[in-house]
Amino acid sequence: MDFIEELHRRRTFGIISHPDAGKTTLTEKLLLFGGAIQIAGAVKSNKIKRSATSDFMEIERQRGISVATSVMAFDYKNLKINILDTPGHQDFAEDTYRTLTAVDSVIVVIDVAKGVETQTEKLVEVCRMRNTPVIVFINKLDREGKDAFDLLDEVEQKLGLKVRPLSWPVGMGQRFKGVYSMYEKKLVLFRPHGKQEEEDKIEITDLADPALDHHIGERDAAILREEVQMIEGVYPDFERDAYLEGRLSPVFFGSAVNNFGVRELLDCFTDIAPPPLARHTEERLVEPEEAKFSGFVFKIHANMDPNHRDRVAFMRVCSGKFERNSPYLHVRQNRKLKFSNPTSFMADKKTIVDEAFPGDVVGLYDSGNFKIGDALTEGEALHFKGIPSFSPEQFRYVNNADPLKAKQLAKGLEQLMDEGVAQLFTRDVDGRKIVGTVGALQFDVLQYRLQHEYGASVQYEGVNLYKACWATCDNEQVLKEFMQRRRRDLARDVDGQLVFLAESAWQLKTVQENFPEMEFHFTSEY
Repeated sequence: MDFIEELHRRRTFGIISHPDAGKTTLTEKLLLFGGAIQIAGAVKSNKIKRSATSDFMEIERQRGISVATSVMAFDYKNLKINILDTPGHQDFAEDTYRTLTAVDSVIVVIDVAKGVETQTEKLVEVCRMRNTPVIVFINKLDREGKDAFDLLDEVEQKLGLKVRPLSWPVGMGQRFKGVYSMYEKKLVLFRPHGKQEEEDKIEITDLADPALDHHIGERDAAILREEVQMIEGVYPDFERDAYLEGRLSPVFFGSAVNNFGVRELLDCFTDIAPPPLARHTEERLVEPEEAKFSGFVFKIHANMDPNHRDRVAFMRVCSGKFERNSPYLHVRQNRKLKFSNPTSFMADKKTIVDEAFPGDVVGLYDSGNFKIGDALTEGEALHFKGIPSFSPEQFRYVNNADPLKAKQLAKGLEQLMDEGVAQLFTRDVDGRKIVGTVGALQFDVLQYRLQHEYGASVQYEGVNLYKACWATCDNEQVLKEFMQRRRRDLARDVDGQLVFLAESAWQLKTVQENFPEMEFHFTSEY
């Protein structure tokens, strides 16, 4: 198979949702259909195994499978499908934002009972900003929930997505009989056995067919005919181009835990989802068809295997072919690196790969060379865009609780900051270290991992801060005056960039008014 054929076989997508909407279950059932796993539960079993108290296992549950892996690959209908999982919990949203830079499309999972939740709104907003193609899967139809039309209105209003149902439920909860696939013109009957065999599908190209009454009863058949007629009249026809441009989102209904509606979703996804797309860099647009290799690191995970202290950088291949043991330019460090054991991940298995194509995600074992956003190329200096660090919203002083473990603490903080778990600022005035995070749960994760993976104990101390923002200025005289007058409020991030620590919204506004030439940035990508 030549390079272009391999390229067009790839489908790389992320699954996003609010916690408990069924994202991990859906991921698992997609893998079951792809033959990548044989039993349910294999995905969840891939958590980092530690002797931990139940509350820390709860943290792992909230992060789901993304604690251990970022990508799982399987073959389906001669396509190579790459699923990138994302943490559902809002405290790990930053991790999700970065993962979304490495996908070409997204499936949003919504709980039929809870509807659109806050975290889903934030994540879909990021997709809309990038015009990422979105498919919506409304889950848990085997339970009582909101009316299907009300849910579609909610998706349009709260998520700002223009929708088009491609399947439609017959009943709900205890009255749930199945879905009618408008995409395939088939009635799929629900049996809560979780196998979803082929014989459960009945071809009904015309809803006027009396066979419909026979299979679901006259009353439900009449309701289905009326609702589908309403859909055809109210919602736009499905056009693949509109979906690919992020202007139209197909909607499917099902029950992932019962394996129901998942095959219809997967079959449609493989038909319509985009192959690897071009990526923006500061220098130019990188097309996947280009002969020369390029890629960027979007996630780093330290101690994936606690026994070996390995550190893995996850890299998305953007163009050309990545080959094992070939020398590639690390753009930021301006030096060549070779990789003898690049890895692909699948549930609890790691496989060494000899080559990878655009759309693939490769795990690179790393001794500390990589940071999030780093580029690898065959020689061209490229800087990929859209991989920011966000301004933290919660802050704590970090105090070393065991002076004999200062080295371990320094190493642990350095590695975990590279992962993007949190951000570390060092005050100019006294050298004290402050950790900033997007959510409070990350402080627990950080403390736990420092202790169990590095043998370092930390204690937190409250610090009254509103925002940390990166400060720049083209006028050296103004910058010098600003640094002299606001020295008490300044710090450096891990890259040595100047950061202004604002104690309140009022203080930030006052400083902006007093120093109009200074620029204050709320993401590190400025």
